[in-house]
Amino acid sequence: MFLEQNRKDPRPAKGCIEVIAGCMFSGKTEELIRRLKRAKIARLRVEIFKPSLEQRYDENNIVSHDSNAILSTPVPSSPNILLLSHQADVIGIDEAQFFDDQLPYVCETLAAQGTRVIIAGLDMDYLGKPFGPMPHLLAIADYITKVHAICMHCGDLATHSFRHAVDDSLILLGEKDSYIPLCRACYARQHAEIPIRKEQAD
Repeated sequence: MFLEQNRKDPRPAKGCIEVIAGCMFSGKTEELIRRLKRAKIARLRVEIFKPSLEQRYDENNIVSHDSNAILSTPVPSSPNILLLSHQADVIGIDEAQFFDDQLPYVCETLAAQGTRVIIAGLDMDYLGKPFGPMPHLLAIADYITKVHAICMHCGDLATHSFRHAVDDSLILLGEKDSYIPLCRACYARQHAEIPIRKEQAD
C-alpha cells in the first residue's frame, strides 16, 4: 500500500523509488496511471515522462492496453527528466526499459531530493534477458511490484513476452500482432520450436 504524502506536512519530504515490473500485457502502465492519479487527487505536483520513441497509442499521453490515459512529456534521454521535473512531488516514468543507462542515476538524484519516483517497465526482453536499465532500477528500488499477465497458451500466470513476429531487433514496438504473454514453461517450448520454424521457412 502506498500513501500519498501531505504537502502541508512540515517535515522534509522522504523520497523513494517504486518499480512496477513485468511482461507485456501485465498491467504495468495501468498500475502506474492508478498511482499517479491518486497523487493528483492528493493535490501533489506530478510530472510524467516517457521515451520519445514510444508512440504506439499516442504521441504525448501514456496509454495502457485498457485505454486508460494520462498526459506525459516525451523525452529523448533520461537527463531531460531532471531538467523538466519542475520541483515535482511525484515523478512517473513509463517504458523505462527503453531509456539509457543514466536513468538509475536520475531516479536516485530525484529520490535524494525528496521526490517519489514511480517507474514502470519490462523486466525482460523478448529473449528472456534483463532489459536495459531495469535490473539496476530493481536493485536500487525501495518498493518493487511484480505484475503478471495470463499465459495465452495454458492460462497460468505469464512472466515472459514472446515475440511471434519475425524480427530479430532488440526493440520492436508492437502489440498483440507481435507479442503474446506466456508462462515460463510455454515460453521455453515456443523458443525450442523457433529453429524448426526457421528451417521450414527456408
